Amino acid sequence: MEFRIERSALVEAVAWAARSLPARSPVPVLGGLLLDVGEGRLRISGFDYEASANIEVAAETTATGQVLVLGRRLLDICKVLPDATVTCALAGSRFTIEGGGTSFGLSTLPTDEYPALPELPAFRGLVDAAEFAAAVAQVAIAAGRDDSLPVLTGIQIRLHGESMTLAASDRYRYAVRTVPWKPDGTAPEGAEVVVPGRRLTELSRSLAKSGLIRIGLNDSGGSGGSGGSGGSGGSLIAFEGEGMRTTLRLLEGRLPRYDGLFALGSPAVAVTRREALADAVRRVAVVAEPNSPIRLDFSAGGTVLLQAGYEDDIASQRLAATLTGTEDITVAFNPVYLLEALNSFNAPAVRFELLGPGQRALLSGATEGHEEGDGNGDDTPREDHRHLLMSVRQLS
Repeated sequence: MEFRIERSALVEAVAWAARSLPARSPVPVLGGLLLDVGEGRLRISGFDYEASANIEVAAETTATGQVLVLGRRLLDICKVLPDATVTCALAGSRFTIEGGGTSFGLSTLPTDEYPALPELPAFRGLVDAAEFAAAVAQVAIAAGRDDSLPVLTGIQIRLHGESMTLAASDRYRYAVRTVPWKPDGTAPEGAEVVVPGRRLTELSRSLAKSGLIRIGLNDSGGSGGSGGSGGSGGSLIAFEGEGMRTTLRLLEGRLPRYDGLFALGSPAVAVTRREALADAVRRVAVVAEPNSPIRLDFSAGGTVLLQAGYEDDIASQRLAATLTGTEDITVAFNPVYLLEALNSFNAPAVRFELLGPGQRALLSGATEGHEEGDGNGDDTPREDHRHLLMSVRQLS
């Protein structure tokens, strides 16, 4: 096999396919990237049984064929190549890469030991790539980090009608975001699956500029499915955009329903500027001890007072805010969780639905309707994004 390609196109393709490679693997071939050269194109694939990636780019081909090489070593080489046309060829058991007067030779891995890539499941519909990536980022902060509870490390995707709802929860917070979805009229209607959160976050970023992306689910994945650790079958979700295709194995189980959790009855409602509140949280949190909360005192007088620290080291800041439903209310939050929640919104203001200390608090974006200290506000919810936090029982 032999082909020529511009260095920039090669490094982008290799980098994208290398996203599927495991950090460590007891099976050497799973650390490889499969390069398949056909007439006028180069296809690069990676697969570790949990995720697969496949990208196709144009190339000037002299001879067709396949080669399997260590993916991360190939990526390291591509990154340092001079910016020139690159010639790659298989000579015996060595894969050569030459460009701009620089040459490398890589040993190859046995292609007959490389597992077959999973078949792509039937596609269910289309979603805007940029909007999907933004939505994944908004909910991913609420996903768990404890691998002993795999389902809580995932992001749940629910397809219903012309809506796609993404959700994540680590039991202490719960984020939900809804985006428009264009279903394929011939596909089964509706699905609810849980996708590994870290992999979905990386994937959505890599596809963010792809315009519309197609999403597919196999039959078992469409109903929640049951994952597995071996083989190339099982419950899969697939994504395709601009010559890039990838599959992810689904996680077993489902997240708790959020409908009841988000129904707060008759809460107090507070609205304040989002960026100003985020800046204030950063400031006062400087004196907060690890795992210590930040206290927010909302008053009907049109302010919120932030306080942190105890005894010798204390900090406070007052901001304009509106409050309806009660004369005053005090809540406290983990400052890291609160700041991550605030930063996940794009709206100029944030709306709090509050029940009181130690109870649920629901955050959503809102229009900005007040100037500093004027006491007027618009608490109209904005964005199809909501973030539930558990407030802390503040010790006096």
